[in-house]
Amino acid sequence: MGSLLSSRHLLGIKYITEADINLIFETADEFKEVINRPIKKVPSLRDVTVANLFFENSTRTKISFELAEKRLSADVVNFSASGSSVKKGETLLDTVNNILSMKVDMVVMRHPAPGAPQFLANKIDANIINAGDGTHEHPTQALLDAFSIREQLGDLANKKICIFGDILHSRVALSNIFCLTKLGAKVRVCGPPTLIPKHIHELGVEVSYDVKDSLLWCDAANILRIQLERQDLKYFPSLREYSNFFGINDELLAAASSDTLIMHPGPINRGVEITTNVADSNQSIILDQVENGVAIRMAVLYLLASSK
Repeated sequence: MGSLLSSRHLLGIKYITEADINLIFETADEFKEVINRPIKKVPSLRDVTVANLFFENSTRTKISFELAEKRLSADVVNFSASGSSVKKGETLLDTVNNILSMKVDMVVMRHPAPGAPQFLANKIDANIINAGDGTHEHPTQALLDAFSIREQLGDLANKKICIFGDILHSRVALSNIFCLTKLGAKVRVCGPPTLIPKHIHELGVEVSYDVKDSLLWCDAANILRIQLERQDLKYFPSLREYSNFFGINDELLAAASSDTLIMHPGPINRGVEITTNVADSNQSIILDQVENGVAIRMAVLYLLASSK
């Protein structure tokens, strides 16, 4: 596998190029073959120590990164801040200095504060991978989403992708918009007006409040979770109301093209933003997204380790 990424870190899709994205995809294609072999490990990162710093709860992303690290034979240090001295008031920098004294080469970090990975990258020598910072970015999720679409539909140029739901609180939406527009896709967001940021059209996306129209328009529907834990205000009357007006249900899917891909970054609130039948339908590539997440994260770890 040739060439290098243009950056030593993956802080956000905003900071990488289209060439970087394509290199990550090509590398992930090769790793996907690896994870489907009987022996799923390669020694690529045998002498590399990766610290997973999760200052915010995450099950799927954390497991996916851990699996990717182990498949590459890296040494893994897990640090979960919910049960750590961060609770006692230790600062981000103290935590990091402690971890650096353990001679860590790469840090995968999820943090509730937007910009935390950038702050780290300016202070320490390790490669930083942003596994989600506040409501800002979640770059590996956007990469695996775009990779999953590419696997089904080929080149993303001029493909129509609609992101449904809670755009306002979603770092997945922002990273997806950056990633898809860089790859030449046409992007639309659809949801209640209260959950769509005011100036989002400035990012080169269309805005719609009509779920049926948007589902008929798109080649792939990426349906986001309603993030109740980030909503300090009431953005809609009730979950039932949301589900009636903005949920993707069996009837809507039946009206849409049978080629429309159904996606969800998980975890799914079944019966709220998507019904069980839609989530488990033939058009759903939700489980492919999970499998592709490991291959994409292997690719990112491998390419950043090579940049040393």
